[in-house]
Amino acid sequence: MADVSTFSGFLIYSHIIPVIMGFFSIIVLANGIMDKRLEYTIGGVALFFFAAIFPFITLPYVLGI
Repeated sequence: MADVSTFSGFLIYSHIIPVIMGFFSIIVLANGIMDKRLEYTIGGVALFFFAAIFPFITLPYVLGI
């Protein structure tokens, strides 16, 4: 049976943090496009991609695989 702390860590790193990062990346991306600021646009795209791969990077360490 899975440990409770491992299960809660799994949910935080796989479902909660990537969604929050994705939400903020869309805001930064839209702000960069509307204000014609290239650094915000690139930052929003980079944050969105990092939010997509974040669970694959952190979950092996959290779950001990």
